[in-house]
Amino acid sequence: MAARRLPPLNALRAFEAAARRRSISRAAEELGVTHGAVSHQIRTLEAFVDTDLLERAGNRFKLTVAGEQLLAP
Repeated sequence: MAARRLPPLNALRAFEAAARRRSISRAAEELGVTHGAVSHQIRTLEAFVDTDLLERAGNRFKLTVAGEQLLAP
């Protein structure tokens, strides 16, 4: 049986916090890390799933369809 790779846990945590709070800065505060660390983890997750999860516009973002699907329960 082939092994399935799971996404990095810290990247999932960062994405979930940012998506739920609708803010990378507030996610960073919640997780006790820097804004840059959360952003880096989200980019790591996007590379892992090979798709954009956030649509970035300056200091704001909105979830892409893929991001909404990943966040859904």
